[in-house]
Amino acid sequence: MVDFSDSIFVKKMREVFPVGEEAVAELAAHLEECTFARRDMILRADVYCRYAWFVERGLVRHYWLEEERETVTSFSVEGHIVFSMDELYYGKPSQEYAQAVEAVEAWRISVGDLEQLFRSNLELCNWGRLIHQNEYRRLHRSHKERLTLSAEARYQMFVKQFPDICSRAPLGDIASYLGMDPSTLSRVRG
Repeated sequence: MVDFSDSIFVKKMREVFPVGEEAVAELAAHLEECTFARRDMILRADVYCRYAWFVERGLVRHYWLEEERETVTSFSVEGHIVFSMDELYYGKPSQEYAQAVEAVEAWRISVGDLEQLFRSNLELCNWGRLIHQNEYRRLHRSHKERLTLSAEARYQMFVKQFPDICSRAPLGDIASYLGMDPSTLSRVRG
């Protein structure tokens, strides 16, 4: 893997907030390289994982499992973070699963170290705040779209927001994320 300071992740990080070299070096001091093979589980519901992962390469799907039915809640690609919000914010085990759709190269950091960096480094704290604000906005928009838009309009919005995921994620996962069955997705894709 490349040096963290020259990584895709850091480039994406700086698109969100102008994090300086010292903050990047401080973050890098707490990171460990790791990889996941296709289909490896990264997070499991009801299990403390105690880590967050910064994705350098690959695709991850996040989902809930209710009565043997998977519902895809989001995707993570290069420059995204995979972690349990329940664990980071509330000290509780994850309520969702995260699974590698493609082979994944990432850096991992303990949740405790990440929390400490957010408390002690204003640049990293502001970056963290902005990524969480952006994620809240994405979730809010997604919820609104599911409730108000037709299946075709939801798919078109997805293509516009996540063009790279459209060509990489299985159609069944995209359909689940959009709240439709795979046959409806096939029909609206044309």
